[in-house]
Amino acid sequence: MHYPINEIFQTLQGEGCQTGRAAIFIRLQGCPVGCPWCDTRHTWVVSPERQVPVEQVLDRSSQSDGWARLDSQAVLHALQQLGYTARLVVITGGEPCLYDLRPLSGALLEAGYEVQLETSGTQPILIHPAAWVTVSPKVEMKGGFEVLDEALARADEIKHPVAREKHIEELDALLARRCHKPNVQIALQPISQQRQATALAIQTCIERNWRLSAQLHKYLQID
Repeated sequence: MHYPINEIFQTLQGEGCQTGRAAIFIRLQGCPVGCPWCDTRHTWVVSPERQVPVEQVLDRSSQSDGWARLDSQAVLHALQQLGYTARLVVITGGEPCLYDLRPLSGALLEAGYEVQLETSGTQPILIHPAAWVTVSPKVEMKGGFEVLDEALARADEIKHPVAREKHIEELDALLARRCHKPNVQIALQPISQQRQATALAIQTCIERNWRLSAQLHKYLQID
């Protein structure tokens, strides 16, 4: 199984339950969801003419729509070559669940890494059972995809983007399906650090004993 990889880099995880942890991010190319606030639009399209050598996606310092084709062993080799020290690997995108992630996640776990997946919940989740799955539900986006019950059921963490009260209502509707784990962690993430969104998220998290995901990396101005 080969994956179209946009970039591999090491930083701190700035979102959700793993906030503050040193992490290696593997960003996959391709996403049909179409979030209007997306800050990685360069990953949406997998253009054959934008395939680049592997070296161009390793420890990349600027955004690009270029991608390289790597299998699981090539990814492990790249991590060794880069000398990264983080033990948490975050598979993100794009929408990584466009692909069967079982070979990649299995190889990473076997090599001693922890694995976290970040997904919109709009695609079937094919990943190793030991991976931590973060579903950030994308409701009524331009792509027209529904949030899947099976994705909510697999989630260890539901990290919901919030700007207005209607987004809280959307999350309530998803939780009302009662297909999530009883102990799932729920976090609200203000969209684009907007002041009103942040205030709403803080108030709701306090009222409901949920977590706040403040996108720490953006406040720290790191990748």
